[in-house]
Amino acid sequence: MRKEFVMRGKTPSGLTEVLNFGKYKAGYAYRLTDFRIFPGGDLAGTSVEMVAALTAAPTAADPVAPDFEEDGLIGNVYLGLRSDAQGNGDNVQVINDTFLITQNLILIVRDVGGSNFPVNWQCRFESVKMTGPEEAATNYKQFAISDG
Repeated sequence: MRKEFVMRGKTPSGLTEVLNFGKYKAGYAYRLTDFRIFPGGDLAGTSVEMVAALTAAPTAADPVAPDFEEDGLIGNVYLGLRSDAQGNGDNVQVINDTFLITQNLILIVRDVGGSNFPVNWQCRFESVKMTGPEEAATNYKQFAISDG
């Protein structure tokens, strides 16, 4: 089994994607190690402000006003690029790399800067081998979060 793998895509602003973990091997969990976004449009002379969130909860988390007390919120990322002379911008990611993933996740992206670009996203995961009791506890935790 691969130790690391990447899921990536391009999603219109305001929409969600389901990251499917159902096809992966029993006895393993997955840990988010990196979460990046990039504009999906022509950047020439354009300022961009985008956010994305990744959650194990039954509904998408608000990437514009994240609540880090939400148990299911696994990652949040902000990207700001400026076309003027005031700077290059910011790229900030906050991820819970201790959360063990065993079920599908919901990704939501938003272009909040007015350019209305779709958002390219990339998530890097690593596989983690679990013992039987660890797997049961992790599955129960995710079920409790996803059952809302």
